[in-house]
Amino acid sequence: MCSFHIPVMESEVVESLRCRPGGIYVDGTVGGGGHACEILRHSAPDGLLIGLDVDDDALRESEERLRPFGSRKILVKGNFADIDTILVSLNIREVDGILLDLGVSAYQLKTAHRGFSFSLNAALDMRMDQSRELSAYDIINTFPEKELERIIKDYGEEMMAKRIVKRISMRRKTFPIETTAELADVIVKALPSPFKTKRIHPATRTFQAIRIYINNELLNLHDAINRGVDVLRTSGRFSIISFQSLEDRIVKNGFRSWEKECICPPSLPVCACHRKAKLKILTRKPITPAASEIESNPQARSAKLRTAERI
Repeated sequence: MCSFHIPVMESEVVESLRCRPGGIYVDGTVGGGGHACEILRHSAPDGLLIGLDVDDDALRESEERLRPFGSRKILVKGNFADIDTILVSLNIREVDGILLDLGVSAYQLKTAHRGFSFSLNAALDMRMDQSRELSAYDIINTFPEKELERIIKDYGEEMMAKRIVKRISMRRKTFPIETTAELADVIVKALPSPFKTKRIHPATRTFQAIRIYINNELLNLHDAINRGVDVLRTSGRFSIISFQSLEDRIVKNGFRSWEKECICPPSLPVCACHRKAKLKILTRKPITPAASEIESNPQARSAKLRTAERI
């Protein structure tokens, strides 16, 4: 299982969800089943785990990993943005906890043919759900310059987006950019020297941006928060692990928005929205991995865990 993905902050996640016997929990990014396994262990003997993922490889791995738990786990190919409709299809109205572990898995990064990593040469892909048609190849080679620049700037927070897109455009007029190595090389050549000596690889932000866009990650996260709140029973917990600032901002603001009651403009003399608060935030500051975990799993260093409780 560890070769597939090493789950981050296992004990912190279990504690944040307050796992208990008989509880019903949703792991919206079941991956290799690492967090799911701990949730099932701590909700024994009769807790139920619904594991969602859009990646067929992840579902196969988690099926094998969680086989010992038998009927206490239900695995579904589906996006966490559709958590409400998925639960309805399973005849489940409310759950005791929801976990989302965002971003790309170690398996996806280390499996060359998935095309997520610039360090492994492969065809440009980056689809988490490989039944989707749009791939990284399509975006890089067919999208208009302005749209491509917007994607890299908005989803990658890349200051040099315009330069990168100009270089991509020049290259694709002659030959299509077909592989991860070719795209990384184009990006590196587009940047001035000072940007090539920073701690992270020059292609990191562009690859992140393309991946987020293809998989609709930010909008899906926003929808998952809004829909997930309504399937939590009173005192149920919602825990989300993010790995970069765009994700963490959505989680923080999403939880805060459901902690508020009236959201009418201050100029209105009386409330017109009649909105009720639905969450209490339990982590004003996110929980981060211990130094010992970061030492054993450097990929955990940017992880942030936020938790809110249904009221």
